[in-house]
Amino acid sequence: MQISYFHTSECVPPVGPVAEGGPDAAVVIDVLRATTTIAWALQNGAEAIEAFADLAALNAAAAAWPPERTLRAGERGGQRVEGYDLGNSPLAVTPELVQGKRIFMSTTNGTRSLQAVRPVPLLLTACLPNRTAVARRLVESGVERVWIVGSGWEGDYSLEDSLAAGAVASAATELAVAPHQGVTFGNDEMLAALALWQQWHTDTETCLRAASHGQRLSGLGNHDGDFACCSAVDSLGIVPIQDTPGVLRAS
Repeated sequence: MQISYFHTSECVPPVGPVAEGGPDAAVVIDVLRATTTIAWALQNGAEAIEAFADLAALNAAAAAWPPERTLRAGERGGQRVEGYDLGNSPLAVTPELVQGKRIFMSTTNGTRSLQAVRPVPLLLTACLPNRTAVARRLVESGVERVWIVGSGWEGDYSLEDSLAAGAVASAATELAVAPHQGVTFGNDEMLAALALWQQWHTDTETCLRAASHGQRLSGLGNHDGDFACCSAVDSLGIVPIQDTPGVLRAS
């Protein structure tokens, strides 16, 4: 398995057929906080997460779904979109609220990364809480080329997404030990992410708080609960997987 890392959706090459060098699996990461929220929403019983880069498209799709089974989650600039049921906090997607419902979701950065790799045959989302579960799924699937895609912040590099990319790659390396298995790294960005993980793996919350987006969240109010949740390594065994374009379900 060869793993490459692209730190924002803008860095991702055009996704073509596998025979032309494209990936047969992609992993999207937005640690603060979209992919952490997605994982926890599915863990707590949401029927599915449907992701949109555009709010107008989200509203149109949500309007066509039964209202009693619909939640709209929107975040821009770290804050909930006015009039929406949810913002982008993993603490808000409680079982009482999300059980059996479809969450129509758009965030500043994460949903753009999902859109960039939507055509990839196997599309997963990862965060620090489910990093080993995602790595195990990749190894068991026998995929050959994996692109990990961070979300960054409005096109800029993100420290926390790179930390999680290194976490997933590190777990995959540890798991791929059977004959004919093994992990190689396709670019320097992946090697840098691994080094970042090795530096911070025992103190992930400090890394998240030190990151520019962590400081941005702190400036918006008290997000101590979000930081604790988003930095909790291997606290979840769920793997969100795209089963139809734009729709993520638990697996």
